[in-house]
Order: sequence, then C-alpha cells, then structure tokens
Amino acid sequence: FQDTDPRWKDVDSSKFMEYAYDIMTYYGYKVGNIDVTLILERPKVASFKPAMKDNIIKLLHTSSGRVNVKARTHERVDSVGELRSLSCHVCLTLERA
Repeated sequence: FQDTDPRWKDVDSSKFMEYAYDIMTYYGYKVGNIDVTLILERPKVASFKPAMKDNIIKLLHTSSGRVNVKARTHERVDSVGELRSLSCHVCLTLERA
C-alpha cells in the first residue's frame, strides 16, 4: 500500500485490515494473539480503548482473549513526547487454522 498511490488516498484503514485477514485465511492461518501498544501523550485513550479492541476483534474475526490494547506516554521525550507525533507497536502471532 504505497502512500504515493492515489488509489489509497483517504481509504478507511479497516480496508487494509480486511485485506490482511483475507490473505491470512487464504494461507490457512488465524490470529493467535494481538498486542497493541499506543505511544502518545494526548489524547488520553482510556475511554476509547474498548472500542478499538472491539473493532480489531470484528475485523480479524477473533475473540476478546486474543487481543490486548494498551497505551503509554513517552514521558515528554522526542517528537512523541513533544506532541508532534505518535507511535503504535503491534505484535501479532499467527496459528494454523
């Protein structure tokens, strides 16, 4: 998904997740575990973390016990801490279906 390709301009990010799910199932895999870490100073995400988790569960056809979403700050260090950017780390394991 090249960011310079006009086909992807303004596309809802759920479309990328749906595509990844299709590829995963085509090759005979399912989600083992997903761990998402959001790193940002603001906004505080506690109020919408459950909705984010529910959306991941729905898009990847998995269960609640296989998805973890957490957030932390960067203690005002570098561009993340200075509110100029944010970061998201995702670790996902796959299992044979």
